[in-house]
Amino acid sequence: MLKPPGPAQRDRAGDGPRSVEDLERSARSADDKERLVGLLAAPLAAAIALLLYGALSANDAPAYLKDGLANSKHVPLSLYADLLGVLLVLALAMLATAWRRKRLFLGCAMALYGLAVFNLRYWGFGVPYVLFGAWLIVRAYRAQRDLREATGTGPSP
Repeated sequence: MLKPPGPAQRDRAGDGPRSVEDLERSARSADDKERLVGLLAAPLAAAIALLLYGALSANDAPAYLKDGLANSKHVPLSLYADLLGVLLVLALAMLATAWRRKRLFLGCAMALYGLAVFNLRYWGFGVPYVLFGAWLIVRAYRAQRDLREATGTGPSP
């Protein structure tokens, strides 16, 4: 009951055995649903990055305390600008990989973006990206596994 489905069970779930060409096409590129997830998530990720930059820089602690000592909770604004750059590059990577239908790279970019936002303690924005990234990575693994089983190629024992 808890075992992953074998090749025979996967064939029963679908339309029957799939051709090697169909499996190669599936393993090579993302389908329309996966592409749509990436194309919708990328602009949203850029908007979230801009909102996070604004929120973090507006709520930053002052550089000096009232008694003139340096505040240990202060973060330089250039660090927030670097973070904004990294998040925007990841959003652009999501858009480019979704546009080119690269499932594995899209999953990696989404998971990295989610982890970056999650580590800023904005969990509500980070968790969906981590989940969708993991979903895409698992689908890429399963497509490669099905192709490897169909062609009989694989690592020698």
